[in-house]
Amino acid sequence: MTKTTCHITVSVDGFVAGPNQSPENPLGEGGEDLHQWMVETSTWRKDGGERTPDDDMVDEILGGIGAFIMGRNMFGGGPGPWEESWTGWWGEDPPYHAPVFVLTHYPREPVKMPGGTTYHFVTDGIESALSQAKAAAGDKMVAIAGGAQAVQQYLRAGLLDELTLHISPICLGSGERLLENVGNPVLEPIRVIASPKVTHVTYRVG
Repeated sequence: MTKTTCHITVSVDGFVAGPNQSPENPLGEGGEDLHQWMVETSTWRKDGGERTPDDDMVDEILGGIGAFIMGRNMFGGGPGPWEESWTGWWGEDPPYHAPVFVLTHYPREPVKMPGGTTYHFVTDGIESALSQAKAAAGDKMVAIAGGAQAVQQYLRAGLLDELTLHISPICLGSGERLLENVGNPVLEPIRVIASPKVTHVTYRVG
């Protein structure tokens, strides 16, 4: 059975984005700092530098996932009908290199990008997106990539098998909190990996 997982970076006070998010600053004030642990790994930089436990985690995220699901806000492009020129925040070679299913209320034809990423736009709900992602993933995992509202929907619906929080040692104070309106899921810690820059905690979701 294909596992549904989620890897997401949070501040120690529980936010996945800072205050005052905008199209120009989608992660809000201080939000970019959450992800420094990842972009500073040799795996992300592809420079062959000294590996750390964070590199192993990036390998897991990028290598073990067969399909991704994300919310409209994470894909970006603004609310309402699509501006067809918008192809996401990640430029011409997005890091996913796999099918990505975008939750939206507005239909759009799939967008194929260089490097193996194809965006599919799903208008009939989270269950449909998950079914399509599992079919595309084959024997690999499906990852709920974010943002917070997408993760909340899958947690609330009981459709997430594992949740890995990459806890960055910063406080944002306000912004977009991850674990709100998720019901009362049973979270069983099954793995903790610490490094100087971040603590990775994986929970089995009951």
